[in-house]
Amino acid sequence: MIDLTALISLLQLEKKDDHHFIGQNYKTVWGRVFGGQVLGQSLYAAYQTVPKNRLAHSMHGYFILGGDINIPIDYHVDAIRDGRSFTTRRVVAYQNGKAIFNMAASFHLEEEGANHQITMPNVLTPELLLTDIQQAAPLKDKDPERYQTLMMAHPQVFEFRPVGKAVYLETENKPPLSHIWFKTKEKIKADRPLQQQLLAFASDYGLLLSATLPHRSEFIKHKIYYASLDHALWFHRDFNIDEWLLYAIESPSASNARGYSRGSVFDRSGKMVASVSQEGLMRKFK
Repeated sequence: MIDLTALISLLQLEKKDDHHFIGQNYKTVWGRVFGGQVLGQSLYAAYQTVPKNRLAHSMHGYFILGGDINIPIDYHVDAIRDGRSFTTRRVVAYQNGKAIFNMAASFHLEEEGANHQITMPNVLTPELLLTDIQQAAPLKDKDPERYQTLMMAHPQVFEFRPVGKAVYLETENKPPLSHIWFKTKEKIKADRPLQQQLLAFASDYGLLLSATLPHRSEFIKHKIYYASLDHALWFHRDFNIDEWLLYAIESPSASNARGYSRGSVFDRSGKMVASVSQEGLMRKFK
């Protein structure tokens, strides 16, 4: 991904009719459609069919088949329900006539109510931390092939500053906890729907890998196949994706070649803006 303009263009689908949209693909180095792309695009598609005064508060997606980055994706939106306060949509993504992803999203009118949240973890601020790219710099000489692969896989639109070592560089077993500051490198003026779509895209980075932390010493000896199985987001409060957000991730469980992770997203002031949950495949190649 070259820049923020390119990412926004990727997320904003071509409209074929009121409930049918076409999306292009982020050209990943691993050759399959990136899960965050489909999350962001499906949320965009759903937003095109709901009243302007309603905002997404949750979305739940299942990845059914690995997508082909060389084939555009057809998004079909079902208008499940239009209520007085809530609007529900289902989005199914197709390639070659086969469903590769489905998602349910709920939209809500803004209204007053109870308000509480958990406290943001007390961690180092992003100004005191290296980016993950800076952490990976020694690989230029030690393992240039791996370094080049990492650079090609990195979403250049976003800047990530891990609190501690980046998970993909870790070689020792650690507790399944990670904290990552992130934001877009460029400033942007965006409405809430676009902010949410960009967060959906970014939320797929680092989440599943955190489930590997208790197993790093073993996993680095093997080739591991990773694939998102399902992914859910809850949008609690407004935020700015071009200002630092803290992604606080934990992995309560891994079993049967699947890892489960969940994350909380906070802004610099400590406001909790979103929650994320994902289960993914972590399979050793034979």
